[in-house]
Amino acid sequence: MANNLSGGFKAYLYRDILIAQRDRGDLSKPLMFFLLVAVMVPLAIAPEANKLSAIAPGLIWILALLATLLSIERLFSEDYADGSLEQLLISPNLLMMPILGKITAHWLVIGLPLTLLSPVIAIWFSLPISAMVPMMLSLALGTAVLSLIGAVGAALTLPRQGGVLLALLVMPLYMPVLIFGSATIQAAVDGLNWLAPLAMLAALLAVAIVLCPLAISAGLRIAKNG
Repeated sequence: MANNLSGGFKAYLYRDILIAQRDRGDLSKPLMFFLLVAVMVPLAIAPEANKLSAIAPGLIWILALLATLLSIERLFSEDYADGSLEQLLISPNLLMMPILGKITAHWLVIGLPLTLLSPVIAIWFSLPISAMVPMMLSLALGTAVLSLIGAVGAALTLPRQGGVLLALLVMPLYMPVLIFGSATIQAAVDGLNWLAPLAMLAALLAVAIVLCPLAISAGLRIAKNG
């Protein structure tokens, strides 16, 4: 039983990573968006270190949120179009394991690169070195939550193309992640204890791992039957 569960997770994890590697053009778009907007913002306002560091915590998280949202719509749409979603739904494996495999793959190709790119943005926005580790930890945890919640929206908006509907559906659920993520960075910038908001992100991730696959399973079955 354990082998079947891990097999379903690993199979869809590897599958989606390979698909992402073959389609690198679409993969790079959210990352390019993250970098380009971050580069343009200081050019549009006074490029003073104090002003940039003041807006950096919130702006970095807004960009990470939007970059994740740009990529999440296709998580299930291609599987729906080519019929592989139906095979997923009739698989003997527990459905939540392949779903978690797909979401983990999405985080590895979007959330993890965003996290690794963030120090470049932090330097550009004159964030202190002491804020680097809290920022990367918050992004690592928070982007995983964004992928899980976004996957719920992607499943519920099938077979329609999500677009604005997807954004309207998931944006209210993204707000706690945005609040605690930016609070972690701001606390580190101010020299305060940043572990409390980071712990809240970890708690949100734990809850999302349990609840989101259930909601996604229901959404996918509704899309199949509809």
